[in-house]
Amino acid sequence: MAYLLIADLLVVLHLAFVVFVVLGAVLVRRRPRLAWVHLPCALWGALIEFTGWVCPLTPLEIRFRQLGGEAGYAGDFIEHYVLPVLYPEHLSRPMQGALGALVLIVNAVVYWHVWRRRAGVGD
Repeated sequence: MAYLLIADLLVVLHLAFVVFVVLGAVLVRRRPRLAWVHLPCALWGALIEFTGWVCPLTPLEIRFRQLGGEAGYAGDFIEHYVLPVLYPEHLSRPMQGALGALVLIVNAVVYWHVWRRRAGVGD
């Protein structure tokens, strides 16, 4: 039972990290010092998608599921939890590239706005 709870907490942590990677730049607009945390996280998230690597949280979650008596699953976090909600088909390399590009584009736009505001451009 405790193993499954840990696995579920890892899913929540993983999801929070993914949301932070994609939308964390919005928080940087209010607290610019968060950029020191967000930028490495966003780069890591994009790198994971561009290379097709599996985030280390995924095998950890799977292991705790197995210790808790569940079968676990194949693939990565996004393929297992996010894609079934967003897309009916399996994650492909082009989709992973698009997700990585989306992370970079969304964050670049928000950081550009943060930079303009801090530099006084457009005031």
